[in-house]
Amino acid sequence: MTIEGMCLPFRNLRDGISDRWSPCLLDPGNFRRSSLGLKLALVAVHVVFVGAVFLLDGDLIEKTVTEPWYPALYLLLFLAALIQYFVTAGSSPGYLIEARGAFLEANARIKESSASSKQPASLKNDSFIVSISSNQPEKSAHGNTSSSWSKMVMLLHPPGTSVRALTCAYCMFEQPPRSKHCHDCDKCVLQFDHHCVWLGACIGQNNHCRFWWYICMETALCLWTGVFYIIYIQTSISRTWWKDMILIVLLCGLLIIVIFLLLLLLFHSYLILTNQTTYELVRRRRIPYLRGVPEKVYPFSKGIRQNLYRFCCAQGGEYYMEQMPTQLELGELARPYTCLDLLTCRCC
Repeated sequence: MTIEGMCLPFRNLRDGISDRWSPCLLDPGNFRRSSLGLKLALVAVHVVFVGAVFLLDGDLIEKTVTEPWYPALYLLLFLAALIQYFVTAGSSPGYLIEARGAFLEANARIKESSASSKQPASLKNDSFIVSISSNQPEKSAHGNTSSSWSKMVMLLHPPGTSVRALTCAYCMFEQPPRSKHCHDCDKCVLQFDHHCVWLGACIGQNNHCRFWWYICMETALCLWTGVFYIIYIQTSISRTWWKDMILIVLLCGLLIIVIFLLLLLLFHSYLILTNQTTYELVRRRRIPYLRGVPEKVYPFSKGIRQNLYRFCCAQGGEYYMEQMPTQLELGELARPYTCLDLLTCRCC
C-alpha cells in the first residue's frame, strides 16, 4: 500500500468534518442563510440598545404618561430605521441584466412604432436613459435598426476601447461605464458602490439613495439613544450600581457605533456631491476608463446641484448610463478654479 492510500481515509474524514462544520462559502444558499442571520442579529442589537432605555430608566416610563409625544417620536424613529433597513436590503441595486432587458424591450417597441408611423422615435419616454454627448450621431442614442446594446455601450466608453475589454467574464455582457460584476451577488451592477455585508445586498444606482437615508436614520437613532443613556447616568448615578454598569458598557459600544456611522455618513455624502462611488474612489487606478483621469478630477460630476438632483430625484426602476467625458471635457474639469469661477458657482 502506498503512502497516498494510507492517508486517504484520514483525508476523507477531514473533508467530512470540514463540510459539516465549515460549509463552503461559495454556496449561494449559505450566503442567504448567513445574510438572514446577520439581519436577525442586527435587529437583536437594536432591541437590546433601545430596550435597555425603557427597562432601566423608570423616569422615561413615567414620561410616556405625562409627555407621550417624546418617547413616541423616539420609537417612531426606531421603527423607521428598521423599516428602511429592510427596504434597502430588499431593493435592487440596478442589475445590468435588467437594464439590458429594458433596453432591448424599449428598442423593440421603438422599431415597431417607427415602422408603423415612419417617423424616428426616441428612448426619452421609456425608463431607460442614456447620457451621450451631442457630438455623437443622434441615431446611435435612439432605438433605430443600427443601434444595439454593444454599439450603445461602445459609445459610452472612450474611443478605441475594445469590446473584449468591456465584456464581463462571468455574465458575458458588455459593461457600460461605472458597472462591475459583484461576486457575492453573481451579477453585474450599474454604478456599483460596494457589497454591504450587513444588508446582504449590493449598493448601486437604484438603492444608493435608500442606503444613505438608512445611515442617516441609524446615526440619528444612535445619537438619541446615547443622549438617553447619558441623562440617566447623570441623574441616577448613586442609585443601583449594576444598572449604571450595564448602561456604561452599552454607552461605550454605542460610542463606537456612532463614530463609525458618522464617518460613513460623511464619506457617502462626499461621494454623492462629487458623483463618485466607493469602488471608483478606492480602485481608481485599476479601472481602465479612469486610468488617464487626473486624481482630483471627477469625470462624472455635473455640479453639486445636478448631482444631488440625480441622486435624490431619480425615479425608481429608471436605468441611467453616463458617457465617459472626452479629453477636452476632462481638460476643462482639470482647470484650476479662479475668482470668476467661484462667483459664477462653477462647482455647482
